[in-house]
Amino acid sequence: MLPGGLLVLGVFIITALEMGSEFQNTLRRLVFAVEKSVNKKRLWNFTEEEVSERVILHFCSSTKKIFCRTYDIHDPKSSAKPADWKYQNGLSASWLSLECTVYINIHVPLSTTSISYTLEKNTKNGLARWAKQIENGIYLINGQVKDEDCDLLEGQKKSSRGNTQAANHSFDIRVLTQLLLNSDHRSTAMVQICSGSVNLKGAVKCRAYIHSNKPKVKDAVQAMKRDILNTVADRCEILFEDLLLNEIPEKKDSEKEFHILPHRVFVPIPGSTVMLCDYKFGDESAEEIRDHFLEMLDRMIQIEDLEIAEEINTACISSSMDTEASLDNPDDEQPKQPIKTTIVLKIQQNIGVIAAFAVAALAAGISFHCFSD
Repeated sequence: MLPGGLLVLGVFIITALEMGSEFQNTLRRLVFAVEKSVNKKRLWNFTEEEVSERVILHFCSSTKKIFCRTYDIHDPKSSAKPADWKYQNGLSASWLSLECTVYINIHVPLSTTSISYTLEKNTKNGLARWAKQIENGIYLINGQVKDEDCDLLEGQKKSSRGNTQAANHSFDIRVLTQLLLNSDHRSTAMVQICSGSVNLKGAVKCRAYIHSNKPKVKDAVQAMKRDILNTVADRCEILFEDLLLNEIPEKKDSEKEFHILPHRVFVPIPGSTVMLCDYKFGDESAEEIRDHFLEMLDRMIQIEDLEIAEEINTACISSSMDTEASLDNPDDEQPKQPIKTTIVLKIQQNIGVIAAFAVAALAAGISFHCFSD
């Protein structure tokens, strides 16, 4: 649900009584369990500069007291540290929006040595290799390459109070990934016996948020990187879960199964410029998405507030010889497209041979005509 730049910082609870030691231990285990569950799906790691503390917030409804404690998630044996809880005005509205469309073409071979792994685990291993390309990519902000330590709002207009006008401000991000390795990198070919493969192709809409209090370029790039990695991994996970819940009869080795990957849906948070996200399949109605948000947020969402990202997402899965997930074209004729493309490419690759054959045939014809005369 959280786009790039937003993280789960802890848990809160409201009770009529103050917590005992046993109850505090339960909450402590809950904090570490939540962090472990979230980390399991991530394709990225925290930096050393980031805060590693997570919060437990307890509201006592009878005494109206607020208790705030933190735990260091990097230390499983860490004890609770008291922390101050303060309210700030206008904090929820002071966020900058970052938007990006990423075109992906990821090939994941399914090795026979890992055939005992689930499709989800095999795909995650393949996505980890693609994640390195995203991490090492070049990011253009509004068409410009900026130094990572520069102020993101540098050059922006300022209000009469001297503050940069950040409300409703959005930045366009473009990603350039490296196609070839540098000469100082060595590349080693590897031959694998595979039972199939997964191909992910298409356009992915990404969105991230950073706070407008002196944001750096590196903060914006980091938030966008994480959203790109999160949304691709989440879509794969949701698709595989749906396939397990709705199993269909196995097809022949030569056949492929094309499936629509879930689309991204954004919904606004009242009183804030930040939007949360969820995913929907093509056959899900707006009412079903609204009910899902109601279940998660405990708040009614208007259907007209739902923002469905305009993406072309399909997925193709085959059981043994060739497994392909594609985001390109949801039409029924989509499986035929790679065949046509392959034929055109082979013709282009062999155009020299064809031309040479044509010249040789023409020369032979002229020679035959001359000798006949």
